[in-house]
Amino acid sequence: MSFRAVIFDCDGVLVDSEVLSIRGERRALSEVGLDYSPPEYVRRFVGMHDGAFLDALRDDYRTRFGAEPPDDLEHRVLEGRRREMSALTAIAGAGQALTAARAAGCVIAVASSSRAHFLEGKLKRTNLWNGAAPHVYSADLVEHGKPAPDIFLYTADQIGVSPAQCLVLEDSENGVRAGVAAGMTVWGFLGGGHIYDGHGERLKLAGAARLCDDFAKFVSALEG
Repeated sequence: MSFRAVIFDCDGVLVDSEVLSIRGERRALSEVGLDYSPPEYVRRFVGMHDGAFLDALRDDYRTRFGAEPPDDLEHRVLEGRRREMSALTAIAGAGQALTAARAAGCVIAVASSSRAHFLEGKLKRTNLWNGAAPHVYSADLVEHGKPAPDIFLYTADQIGVSPAQCLVLEDSENGVRAGVAAGMTVWGFLGGGHIYDGHGERLKLAGAARLCDDFAKFVSALEG
């Protein structure tokens, strides 16, 4: 089918931030006794809004230690993430993909779990803001973050395109589930630095209709 809109996730799709966040957050969490392997961390937490993510970490701490987590857990995690972000780059081909999707006659939007001020900052630092704006939306705007469909349904309403005519590009299981729950077609993206063996299969099990190893594959599939 042809699509009237392409909705991009940001972290791990347009900008290669997930691999940096994971490294900084895991280091901070290890300091309080919460250790996760990288694949487990990706499977469980990538794509979640910070509120739900931090709630899950607090629950893990209570389960493991039978006590309340440190009062500064959120600060530790966010500071660990922040320290890594000086190395942030756009994912190869992201700018060309935005241009190609628009040239194909699609409305372009970004629907991200990032907090709004972080989202805008990352797109501007990687020179992707002008290609993505004006339809850039954070899950701060909705009640429930991914894997709930709220942010995708909100985005579809803002751009005036029915969910059935929207294509979503997502790198996380939580994001794929959210797009599918919104009634959209979802393609899984494997071009980020945080992708581990078996990740594509997990995206397909979550409902991804197609996998794109990189943006060249995405553009070819969109045009084809």
